[in-house]
Amino acid sequence: MASGWGITGNKGRCYDFWVDFSECMSRCREPKDCALLREDYLECLHHSKEFQRRNRIYKEEQRKLRAATQKTEGVDKPHGHHA
Repeated sequence: MASGWGITGNKGRCYDFWVDFSECMSRCREPKDCALLREDYLECLHHSKEFQRRNRIYKEEQRKLRAATQKTEGVDKPHGHHA
């Protein structure tokens, strides 16, 4: 990654994030000063936050579908009669 070359021979997709993080680390007083740049670089590499967000959205969509299905099934059943 640090070379800047990606798998296709062009600049790697996360290289700019790496450069920003690396420059920060070379001039900062404490590594925590570069925490946000490190976070951006790691997100570019691994997409962890993106996947977590997608998973939360998917779970919420599934919850809403289940709730709608239960509501619909509750309306269709006659009250007071057992099958």
